[in-house]
Amino acid sequence: MLVLSWKVFSQTGNIETYLLHKELERETVGEEVEVMAADDQTDSTLS
Repeated sequence: MLVLSWKVFSQTGNIETYLLHKELERETVGEEVEVMAADDQTDSTLS
């Protein structure tokens, strides 16, 4: 979805599409952090 929103923004220059892209980007980074934290917890309980 990030690629699509960036492609639409780059072709149209629509600021709302850019803002959508940045929101999706933030959500993606937040999900990655949550997954990494869960992995760290799992690793610590296996030791």
